[in-house]
Amino acid sequence: MPELPEVEALKDFLADHLTGREIVRVLPVAISVLKTYDPPLTALQGRTVTAVARHGKFLDIDADGLHLVTHLARAGWLQWKDRLPDGPPKPGKGPLALRVALATGEGFDLTEAGTTKKLAVYVVHDPGDVPGIARLGPDPLADTFDEKTFAALLDGERRQIKGVLRDQKVIAGVGNAYSDEALHAAKMSPFKLAATLTPDDVHTLYEALRTTLTEAVERSRGVAAGRLKAEKKSGLRVHGRTGEPCPVCGDIIREVSFSDSSLQYCPTCQTGGKPLADRRMSRLLK
Repeated sequence: MPELPEVEALKDFLADHLTGREIVRVLPVAISVLKTYDPPLTALQGRTVTAVARHGKFLDIDADGLHLVTHLARAGWLQWKDRLPDGPPKPGKGPLALRVALATGEGFDLTEAGTTKKLAVYVVHDPGDVPGIARLGPDPLADTFDEKTFAALLDGERRQIKGVLRDQKVIAGVGNAYSDEALHAAKMSPFKLAATLTPDDVHTLYEALRTTLTEAVERSRGVAAGRLKAEKKSGLRVHGRTGEPCPVCGDIIREVSFSDSSLQYCPTCQTGGKPLADRRMSRLLK
């Protein structure tokens, strides 16, 4: 899933390639991706892109005051085309969900792999009209996101810190991968209750979160849209690396599986050498 650093890089890429250019066609291929109907997609045609913004994991393309907002979800992606194929795309079972064509002949496709379709597209006058954006917590890379703000968000949270970091209503833009990375950098168990963090814990995690995200943004900056997935994976130290040695201590990275996701961690760095219970495996063994 694209998270804050990748969406930030996509925002910069699109700002360079879209700003000042006219949208001539917006062609839906999978109608399920469209979550709003008024204004219609056709209202974007003939408008010039004036800005591109990011709200958490949402991309926001401003075309003369009308906003094309996209959430790529788990399996969605944006593919830039220096030259779009001639003729309209054909509806079918492929990954293509929506195509945006510019007057220059360039454009981009929104695609989604797999059978679970959660890619979402909205056309709105105000990005705040998108429910997911309206519910977003603060952006962790904003200048106003200081340690005091972070501590207040965690205060009284009786949930595990991993879940709190991923909750978009608490902090915008952090997902499964970068929560794993930040917790590893902070040497903190993903199962630790947020409310039990000491001031020193909060300070350590705040610094780890900001540093992890800032470094990931810098690695992604200037990378073409088509190479961002590979760039993300190459920069991860624990997430998605089950069975590999920890780059810090050499212990084997372990995994906890859930019904629709998994987390990775280093026992030596994060849990005092103790493996965390994999609840899915425990149920299978009963």
